[in-house]
Amino acid sequence: MSDSASIGHAQLQWDEDGQPVSSVFGDVYFSRANGLEETRHVFLQHNQLSERWQQLTAGEHFTIAETGFGSGLNFLAAWQLWLNTAPASAQLHFVSVEKFPLTKPDLQRALALWPELDEFIAQLLAAYPTFVDTGFHRLSFMDGRIRLTLIINDAATGFAQLLATPHPAFASQCAKIDAWFLDGFAPSKNPQMWSDALFTAIRQLSHTGTTAATFSAAAIVKQGLTLAGFTIQKVPGFGRKREMVKACMEQAPAINYQDSRQPRSYSPYPVPWTINTNTVAEKKHALIIGGGLAGCTSARALAERGWEITLVERHATLAQEASGNPQGVLYAKLSPKNEAQAEFNLHALQFAQQFYRSRWNDIGERCGVLQLAHCESEQQLHQQLHEKFSAADELVQFVDAAQATAIAGITLTQSALYFPDAGWINPRKLCETLTDHPAIKIITDCAALVLEQRDDNWQINNNPELRAPVVIIANASDAKAFALTQHLPIKSIRGQITYLPPTDASRLLKTIVCSEGYIGPAANNQHCTGATFNLKDETRELRAEDHRTNLENLRSPLPELLNEWRDLALENLPGRVAFRCTLPDYLPLIGAVPDEHAMLENFAPLRKNARAAIHKTGRYHSGLFINIGHGSRGLAYTPLCAELLAAQINQETLPLPRELANALNPARFLIRDLIKNKR
Repeated sequence: MSDSASIGHAQLQWDEDGQPVSSVFGDVYFSRANGLEETRHVFLQHNQLSERWQQLTAGEHFTIAETGFGSGLNFLAAWQLWLNTAPASAQLHFVSVEKFPLTKPDLQRALALWPELDEFIAQLLAAYPTFVDTGFHRLSFMDGRIRLTLIINDAATGFAQLLATPHPAFASQCAKIDAWFLDGFAPSKNPQMWSDALFTAIRQLSHTGTTAATFSAAAIVKQGLTLAGFTIQKVPGFGRKREMVKACMEQAPAINYQDSRQPRSYSPYPVPWTINTNTVAEKKHALIIGGGLAGCTSARALAERGWEITLVERHATLAQEASGNPQGVLYAKLSPKNEAQAEFNLHALQFAQQFYRSRWNDIGERCGVLQLAHCESEQQLHQQLHEKFSAADELVQFVDAAQATAIAGITLTQSALYFPDAGWINPRKLCETLTDHPAIKIITDCAALVLEQRDDNWQINNNPELRAPVVIIANASDAKAFALTQHLPIKSIRGQITYLPPTDASRLLKTIVCSEGYIGPAANNQHCTGATFNLKDETRELRAEDHRTNLENLRSPLPELLNEWRDLALENLPGRVAFRCTLPDYLPLIGAVPDEHAMLENFAPLRKNARAAIHKTGRYHSGLFINIGHGSRGLAYTPLCAELLAAQINQETLPLPRELANALNPARFLIRDLIKNKR
């Protein structure tokens, strides 16, 4: 989880030439001679990027890691060079850690110095996130051809979250960096950044052939790179700077881990159950079972990475089950707590808002969402949230009843959280939009009944045409039908929504209003409201009492509108029943499917000792993955979950901190049961 409750933005001064200078560190963000040419000389030229990128094959990805995002100039220069040199189907992944991010106005002012990068600057500014806490921000450009992961944290701490585990024997079993931009303020100005912990992380994240370049030739930098396993070379610096350093890891260092000082029954490091040693499939072809939000977002995320996708749906069209409601709300529950569910909701909401930004015209309406303080506990929650989110107006605004009324267009009597960059989405249209890609083939009217592995390929229903090295189970609660996923504690919750006819008064509603239920502006001549939560209920027929519940949930926030519908015959009201898929901890299941029996055998000592010294990695079925359990928040959760899953399958750096990705790992329930001696 994150290390602090808040972050601080960069404090800047501007010199006579309009260039930014750090007020805290007393150092410039780029060379006063010419910052863009400095970037090209130091980082692009001395990592040999032009030559290396011309040699990439179709569909390959290349990862750069940077200390200090600053004004983003290095990222933009790399983006420009990538388009000029790399194959059109290759992907650039740029990972940058920044402790003190610039505000958007400061970023815009700083980058205005470089008009030749305007086309890239505009896209960066449009996607630049709101910073609330330490954490990860995954931004995507040009349909995934360029990805930026902006990590807000200390450099060493941020990069350590890219490692597979804190356990030194297994930490380096993670996605690797191909080139390092060691930027940031000079060691004399900011020695804390250039720490032993940073260079340890650099060593663990690098592979044979990884390069590094830095403007600095300070002894602390040369020593750190040498100890990290790099061969260094001093070369002429840029402008008046006499020397800089370039480096290459000619041979990845061997792991030399000894735990003999610790008692054999105890390990100071986490048990390495999350480590998946399976390799990426050579043939980039995946079967996806389920044509709802989870399956379609997963299909798109992999297709943008050059994968061929066969999407298998049991109904005649996509999004017929829980993803089939005509209006879904982009919604996530914010929390002041420092825990996995709170952090995942914040990460997911911010990623989803960027994901939908260019798609609203095709899928729904970006009309904003009001979450009302409809009871005492909600009022208290909003007060607790105010301190953390008070400066995050682009993400969420705290509005009183009068302001909420003006936003909604109808009278409201409660204060609210207002999410201006959210709205309602038609999930079926979204699924159709996402799967409109030449690499995605859709097979409908095909129920996946049998799933088995033959000769390193998975096959559905014994059909040789439904065969691939990778398969993703994305069919919600129906995942229980497969033998290899029966052990997962999947549960289903019935939900019924109600369709209401618009009235003169209800047509004034301009935004989504959420309280105990939700209602949005009329679309296709009807309002949607709901949905009920019916535990342990498998009834698929509409029920008048559930319509009554949905209407009663409007009584407190919208009494005037409810009065308009008081004479409706409940038994005649249209609506829809669907079943949400959830897990006991209300977090989704994302990742490789664990080998139940092997995991129970490998980690059996946990039954007696939760900190047992186990030197075995997790055991997962090769090529078998799952993406389910999004509950009622599929529109908010599935874009980020698909990005996480695609990164895992393609063995890329992840879009989430390690600990948060581990909180979604499908093996977590097996491990918890072992620790509780339930298995």
